[in-house]
Amino acid sequence: MKNKLWDMENKAENALRTCLEKVPFVRISLLSREVGGGGLRADLVITLALPDSKQTLVVDVKNNGQPRLAREAVNQLMRYRETYPDSYGVFIAPYISPRSAEICTKDGIGYVDLAGNCRLSFNQVYIEQEGKPNPFAMKRDLRSLYSPKAARVLRVLLSNSKKAWKTQELTNEAKVSLGQISNVKKLLGNREWISATKDGFLLSEPERLLTEWSENYTYRKSKIQEFYTLKELVEIERDLSALCKQKGIQYALTGFSGATRLAPAVRYQRAMAYVGNQMEEVASLLNLKEVTSGANVLLLTPYDEGVFYGIRQIDSICIASPVQIYLDLKSYRGRGEEAAKALFEEVIRPTW
Repeated sequence: MKNKLWDMENKAENALRTCLEKVPFVRISLLSREVGGGGLRADLVITLALPDSKQTLVVDVKNNGQPRLAREAVNQLMRYRETYPDSYGVFIAPYISPRSAEICTKDGIGYVDLAGNCRLSFNQVYIEQEGKPNPFAMKRDLRSLYSPKAARVLRVLLSNSKKAWKTQELTNEAKVSLGQISNVKKLLGNREWISATKDGFLLSEPERLLTEWSENYTYRKSKIQEFYTLKELVEIERDLSALCKQKGIQYALTGFSGATRLAPAVRYQRAMAYVGNQMEEVASLLNLKEVTSGANVLLLTPYDEGVFYGIRQIDSICIASPVQIYLDLKSYRGRGEEAAKALFEEVIRPTW
């Protein structure tokens, strides 16, 4: 752990040097590591030589630039001013999101990240660069937050966004362990997407969560089989529903098939549905022909049973939850993104 922290501090120092090199009249005259007193220890303290003066930079380095940790760094840097009254605080992390940058800027704290984003404003110096993407986006916390079991928790939170949850209650609803709830809560807390209430914790930023999830999701996680039928799509969807009910097979229409029943303006040329098991039998009984191109029916074996959370019936046909349908559409090539937007505006956002 110590080696990792040391490595991050070295990278932070290099990132700061790279940023300062943009200003020809700034020179680093002194750099110290882990200095301070009274229980406060800055990761780096740097003295800069300017044309007519000197400037002290006090730096707080973290391995994560999520908003909660950015706020912690800002508070810490504000306290350093008791030891270094005329100092300028700088927060450095692997990636600092626009929201974290906003937190720093509001309190007059500079920031630098390893992606190349930065904002430093002191004396005659002003350096700002933004818009660099997050090169660490597939790090462990994203994989953890959007894993199949964690996704069960997210579906519950997004489908009941106005409800405050106790941990045990959420465990029962999402059908996951207490440890999984704790992990998801921590990851959402780091992003400042949940808030505490007297009744538990509440999802406070559902749109940001759904946006990030959709960027890290594809319906192709599930096993897909492509078929062709001469029947009208509405007819094959009714037949699929009747067959699954008769056989006791769990199913739910998704994609365009689900969206058109929630936002009727959506038009489509392919039926799409999750089928819990017995895929071959279902396809055979529906007289579906498996094809490698030109398919108009997609049947999916779910990568996790969580896709069935929040299913509802419309005209006696089961459809997936609006959140699940949205995710599937967003990752669907062609007009999927357009249909997802319509579903979001007409169905999902009004519930938030």
